[in-house]
Amino acid sequence: MNTLRTAMLLAAMTALFMGVGYLIGGSGGMVIALLFAAGMNLFSYWNADKMVLSMNGAFEVDERSDPRYYRIVQGLAQRAGLPMPKVYKIDTPQPNAFATGRNPENAAVAASTGLLQQLSDEEIAAVMAHELAHVQHRDTLTMTIVATLAGAISMLGNFAFFFGGSRDNNNPFGFVGVLVAMLVAPFAAMIVQMAVSRTREYEADRRGAEICGQPLWLASALDKIARGAERIPNPDAERNPAMAHLFIINPLSGERMDNLFSTHPSTENRIAALQQMARGMGGAPQAAQRPAPAPTAADEPPAGPWGKPAEPTPPAEPGRPKPNPWGRNPTGPRGAGPKGPWS
Repeated sequence: MNTLRTAMLLAAMTALFMGVGYLIGGSGGMVIALLFAAGMNLFSYWNADKMVLSMNGAFEVDERSDPRYYRIVQGLAQRAGLPMPKVYKIDTPQPNAFATGRNPENAAVAASTGLLQQLSDEEIAAVMAHELAHVQHRDTLTMTIVATLAGAISMLGNFAFFFGGSRDNNNPFGFVGVLVAMLVAPFAAMIVQMAVSRTREYEADRRGAEICGQPLWLASALDKIARGAERIPNPDAERNPAMAHLFIINPLSGERMDNLFSTHPSTENRIAALQQMARGMGGAPQAAQRPAPAPTAADEPPAGPWGKPAEPTPPAEPGRPKPNPWGRNPTGPRGAGPKGPWS
């Protein structure tokens, strides 16, 4: 079903691109637009992930350069049954993250330095679980190609005034067609972006909460990221607004209008859905089943979810919640785990 929806969406984007070409250059412009769209689809399939990472100034990290971040992603990928994606960082103080790649075998996740500094380990895990959910659902290819085509349509509309409108190019609509291309086509591309992002963000929230095991970790992270994105600009995202829907929270400072014009669902609605999910799991954050640890030597403790030695779990005391799957209680002082919205 996801493959069918992706094919239908790409066909719609290609048709929109051809329509813009027809408005600018008539039948000849439509043929050129078709060839250009086909070439962009092929280019996007193989290279859009690299382009998105480059446009956001992302750089790759490994277990040696950032063991904390890398092991969080590694543990989550194992829990989700996914191949280990490439791990990137974005050098910006705005807390945010995104995933890209044409399939799970060629996926990449990226988190900003601001997110890694401002969020707790549990909240980082929830955010990266959300991004891995996009990888697992194969949203990354669709969202990346849509971003590429939407940007191209907007650019084509902007250039329409300079290269279209003359009867010499067999344009049956003349200057009116150019105006339509300039105004309507970029707006239509934006609507498609909104539909892609909104319909898939809720599902990624749900699956991400299942992967990390704690819906309220993601709820807490979304609240922090949204507040950070409101006050901290992201210059790379501002220069490339067609990429905004790739992020977990809209990174654009000028996109705080109502739901009709937002590339993302309302953060409050997403948090409410996660809180409802947590209540459905038993009122307090429920523990997801941990994967069975790999065989180890008798004198070595089994590895924890981030690749660290797991500490023995003490028996639960009367009146206290049981430890969660990361070896911490959801409430209590800092040493026992950060307080979240469930405290």
